[in-house]
Amino acid sequence: MSDHEGLIDTYIACWNEADAGRRTALAREAFAETATYTDPLMEGSGAAGIAAMIGAAQAHFPGHRFSRRGGVDAHHNLLRFAWDLAPEGGPAIAAGTDIAELTADGRFARVIGFIDMAPGA
Repeated sequence: MSDHEGLIDTYIACWNEADAGRRTALAREAFAETATYTDPLMEGSGAAGIAAMIGAAQAHFPGHRFSRRGGVDAHHNLLRFAWDLAPEGGPAIAAGTDIAELTADGRFARVIGFIDMAPGA
């Protein structure tokens, strides 16, 4: 597994972690302390702030889990990857593509999320 794939797996695990302490630890592993996250619905900054933002997002979709869809595209210090959100054992209700900029140590400096499919769309 490449470092990029491992980073994305940690990112997805962060989005799925219900325990706030473990979610913050995963966020600190994936995000630089000054990192930012922005998508059409929410934004957060710093690893702890992003972990809290994810917790708020989880409250809107109880019983749902994120999964990575496909591989990771990378060039220079940029990544592109796709994800799905689905109830356990069910079809995706949301999907997106994220673009990330990496720091020199390989963590996220910035993640910009795009929603490809939203619930009810």
